[in-house]
Amino acid sequence: MKSTPGHRDTADTGHAGVSANMMKKKNPHKKHKSSLGPTTKVLSQPRRNIVGCRIQHVWKEGGGHVIWKGTVLDQVPVNPSLYLIKYDGFDCVYGLELHKDERVQGLEVLPDRLAKSRLTDTNLADAMIGKAVEHMFETEEGPKEEWRGMVLARAPIMTTWFYITYEKDPVLYMYQLLDDYKEGDLRIMPDSNDSVPAEREPGEVVDSLVGKQVEYAKEDGGKRTGMVIHQVEAKPSVYFIKFDDDFLIYVYDLVKTS
Repeated sequence: MKSTPGHRDTADTGHAGVSANMMKKKNPHKKHKSSLGPTTKVLSQPRRNIVGCRIQHVWKEGGGHVIWKGTVLDQVPVNPSLYLIKYDGFDCVYGLELHKDERVQGLEVLPDRLAKSRLTDTNLADAMIGKAVEHMFETEEGPKEEWRGMVLARAPIMTTWFYITYEKDPVLYMYQLLDDYKEGDLRIMPDSNDSVPAEREPGEVVDSLVGKQVEYAKEDGGKRTGMVIHQVEAKPSVYFIKFDDDFLIYVYDLVKTS
């Protein structure tokens, strides 16, 4: 059952209305938010490629620790220390420097193999990428709540999953959206005129912002710094941003906000 049980702390995100925690499980792990900047440790030995691997490690912070298991989805080309991970029981994608962050301890590559799975409807999958959608979630009170968002891409490695983000919470999530569509919990919105990309002149080159450092002004007057790590192919004005003080991946239309 998909539900929206509880909220996450948003005191330092700088986004109005970014509060709901969209977890599908009845007893979900919350999206943990760190107020501490990452600390680093230096490892000199050669490392194997862990993209596509199942991993497990201890997450140690603030005197407590917990064991997390997950799947490594990608290694970020503009910052090879940074990995994108889908942890079991979490709906959002995490960005962590697994080999440098001292909060990550005892990193292990598990022998588990991902179950091979295929999309049941590739035409529908292709049709929803880049589209605005309404996604239904159950609230704790029972009635369903509508979340407007955008399907960004098929996720790497876990290929029956999709990257998606929401107007109310512009971070990167992963769901098996074909299942939700077939259950009536996902509706693809008709294209609007303002969603049509501007035509380019023949031979025109549009500069990518990937790899650029960014600064974001928070509502309290403070600032956050980070890096643009990915450009969404289906919507080239939309980018993924990894802020230095957070391990969630934020999704912004940088043409509209510039």
